[in-house]
Amino acid sequence: MKKAIFKRYGLLLWLGLCTSVFAQNPEIKRDSIKIKTQPLFASDDILHVKVVADFKAIQKDRGDTPSYHEALLTYVDNQGDSVQLPVKIRVRGNFRRNSANCNLPPLLLNFPEKKTDKTLFKNQDKLKLVTRCRFEEYVPQEYMVYKLYNLLTDYSFRARLAQITYEDAAGKRKAETSQGFIIEDEEALANRHRTAIRSKETKTSMALTNREGMATVAVLEYMIGNTDWSVPYQHNIKLLEQASGLPMPVAYDFDHAGIVEASYATPAPELNLHTTRERLYRGLAYPEDVFQKVFENFNRAKPQIYALYEGNPNLNPAYVKRTLKYFDDFYKLINSPGAAKSAFMSKQSKGKEVVIKGLNN
Repeated sequence: MKKAIFKRYGLLLWLGLCTSVFAQNPEIKRDSIKIKTQPLFASDDILHVKVVADFKAIQKDRGDTPSYHEALLTYVDNQGDSVQLPVKIRVRGNFRRNSANCNLPPLLLNFPEKKTDKTLFKNQDKLKLVTRCRFEEYVPQEYMVYKLYNLLTDYSFRARLAQITYEDAAGKRKAETSQGFIIEDEEALANRHRTAIRSKETKTSMALTNREGMATVAVLEYMIGNTDWSVPYQHNIKLLEQASGLPMPVAYDFDHAGIVEASYATPAPELNLHTTRERLYRGLAYPEDVFQKVFENFNRAKPQIYALYEGNPNLNPAYVKRTLKYFDDFYKLINSPGAAKSAFMSKQSKGKEVVIKGLNN
């Protein structure tokens, strides 16, 4: 009798929480949102661009509130014509913004309104640029995670690999050309799905997100060996509003994932992991039928995922071999019911319960 009462009131409490969330996030009027085309991400060809700016000043401007700096972005279009765009750029990021961690910080490109219409950057506002942090090979290795993620779900950020020349406007620094990649703007991601990004001020637990979408993200993070994320604090996670009131999580920023093999990446001490290559599931223990759907999706995409890496000219062959072996171990696990249950559904999986300082989750 007491159990029945507890279940009843527990259900009412859960419904009350959901109602509160729904009230704060009314149904998005999707039909009124016009989807904007993004020619920038219509191709996987490497984009060649040059950015001219005062990089000496930009390198010094790495504080908590970095300023925008004037810059000129140049690329060659399909007709062979040189196209120039005045942009503003500033340093961005958290870990990689620190000069002790990265000698070339990631940048944010801010495009001028109404000057991009007839260019490759049409409908772009702000774009994240991932630069060479320490070693250039980390760039394509992280970029590949975005392409892998795209194969699993359209609720993922698009990315475009680029060869970028950084030229100092004052001529005080030697020009550098290195690989980088551009990440789709969060507002453009939301626009593709005719919705909006949930405010970071709205704390949302994993339990109050789209269940299958959340399970997909959590299993992906496990697959690539990434524990550097948080839903409540939207750390390396964006939440897309949904008509149901349960937002769709979208992951990004994978440089601390084991699959990237960045030498500077280390797991949070609280997780008791030796390296980032050691996997730990940090999601919820969903019912078996939810994981079954998610695993089926990963199995469906497996041939395409492997094909992304096999013979890829942007990746070191030795790295490809290690990565495919890393994938083999993952796929063996999700297709072994007992091992999968132990990793994702049992009480022995402590990843979600560990409190990480600075994230509080």
